[in-house]
Amino acid sequence: MMQDLFGQDTTLATPQALESWNNTQRAFLAHGASTPTHLGATLEAEPDFALGHIAKAMFYILLGRKELLATATEAYEAAEATNRAQPISKREMYFLQALRDWMKGQPKAALRHFEAALADNPTDTLAMKLDHAVRFVLGDAVGMRRMIEAVLPAYDNKHPGYGYLLGCHAFAMEETGEYKRAQIAGREALLLAPDDAWGLHAVAHVHDMTADAAGGIKWLTGREEAWAHCNNFRYHVWWHKALMHLDMGEREVVLDLYDQQIRQDKTDDYRDISNATSLLSRLELDGVDVGDRWEELADLSANRTEDGCLIFADLHYLLALVGGQREDAIATMMGRLHRDAKEGKSDMQKAMANPGLAAAAGLEAFGESNFEGAFINLARANADMHLAGGSHAQRDVFERLTIDSGIRAGFLDQAEAILAKRTAQRSGRIDGYAAARQKLIADGRRATERAANWAAS
Repeated sequence: MMQDLFGQDTTLATPQALESWNNTQRAFLAHGASTPTHLGATLEAEPDFALGHIAKAMFYILLGRKELLATATEAYEAAEATNRAQPISKREMYFLQALRDWMKGQPKAALRHFEAALADNPTDTLAMKLDHAVRFVLGDAVGMRRMIEAVLPAYDNKHPGYGYLLGCHAFAMEETGEYKRAQIAGREALLLAPDDAWGLHAVAHVHDMTADAAGGIKWLTGREEAWAHCNNFRYHVWWHKALMHLDMGEREVVLDLYDQQIRQDKTDDYRDISNATSLLSRLELDGVDVGDRWEELADLSANRTEDGCLIFADLHYLLALVGGQREDAIATMMGRLHRDAKEGKSDMQKAMANPGLAAAAGLEAFGESNFEGAFINLARANADMHLAGGSHAQRDVFERLTIDSGIRAGFLDQAEAILAKRTAQRSGRIDGYAAARQKLIADGRRATERAANWAAS
């Protein structure tokens, strides 16, 4: 039995396979585009490596695409076949048990097995990252932070996975409101692991949540090499930079980043669709004419109406369909969302029932300029939107739509309350969006008062 670069026992037998497996893990931790290439080389060298098949299945599930579940199933079956032929190690069994639950649509149950693996060996960096990834999908920031802080004492700065662990810790702290510590941890992560795009992006999140767009631009500028090697995640980092420029009112810069970086490749990966749709929505809320940019997103999203893998993905596909005014596709998706919510067996179907359906109804109403209906539904979903997964920054588009719907429908007090909660979450700091909406609410109150005075005179 050989040990990998993180000191974990593997069932690999050849140095060639071990090198490929080490490269696979490093690339996965860094969100590297080379991850599948290295994993393919690992399995080519040792086709009976159960953990390699398990990782392949998990990686494909995380892509959140219905048609890729067949590939994930094949990898899962290969892992089970290997286990039947020759019992796998205790560590591999933890991962296999997690995959079994995940394949049943129960990622929450899968977490128990990652936790067991980490209880046995806290420095199992692969188990840590996968646990982190699942909790991100589930919107479990508190559990994400608790898991990382449980294993953190077992690491030291000589451990090859320590920088990546700190990047995950930085993100978890940011999502739970500990912004100063998150920024420190993220910066240290990048020093220890210069390719840790996740840690770099955690610091970008801090700048977003502390209304420091100028500081965020300064942080990202000159560090492009830290995310140039990434898979689709590189588009997401550019998205963060675009948000910062939008907050500073630099709309032409935002549109240029959209065209040259964020949608440089016209993929239908849900992460790329979510970047694009949420940015276009923000621009339109700020009165920017985005031209025909909705069209390609709507075309792609019209083919995803039956996916149902991730509520986060579904809501962004719906944003694209609303933006592109695709009434038939919207009706198809809404029908499927209702069926999924009614069935309610998988974790994602439960999330569809709450907050998914209310959020979806709100988006549909907003597209129809039914701002009262949009506000009522989006406000109903607001408290539980974290269950849709993603980050505060990503879910902020739904909060903005909620607030803007309230203002347009005349629910000024309610919109102001949601805006105040949003500002409090950002340490009381006012960003460009909040400042503009405070003014709109004040203007709306003055207009209402003038109308009342006129009626009384």
